[in-house]
Amino acid sequence: MAMNVGSPGGNGSEPDVMMDINTTPLIDVMLVLLVMLIITIPIQLHSVTLEMPVGTPPANQIKPEKIQIDIDDKSTVYWQGLPVTAAELEQKMQAASQLNPQPEVHLRPNKDASYAVVANVLASTRRIGLNKIAVIGSEQFVQ
Repeated sequence: MAMNVGSPGGNGSEPDVMMDINTTPLIDVMLVLLVMLIITIPIQLHSVTLEMPVGTPPANQIKPEKIQIDIDDKSTVYWQGLPVTAAELEQKMQAASQLNPQPEVHLRPNKDASYAVVANVLASTRRIGLNKIAVIGSEQFVQ
């Protein structure tokens, strides 16, 4: 008692064999690949062209002079190890600001030095035009 359920026509004949390939999934895959190609082509075309410099390295650069200003615990100011007054300090900084290249000022205040003296030295260097200022030995202030 064999039965063929769902056969067309219902007359007991065999169903027709499908000889065609289902192309819908193939078309879907091809469309996805086409979209990916369309998206990636403009990315490759938009590149930045750089003209790298061709030349010799710069000539020997003169290293700037280093000026050391120390301020001890009694708030005495030292220029390159020699004690100076405020007027002498201003005069020396004025002369140093005329040098080319501009010197580096290394300020080394003692942690017990007066804040006003240190602030005045910093203000003087900025006012005169010495812009390369470094505070050396600041690790002593960390506690």
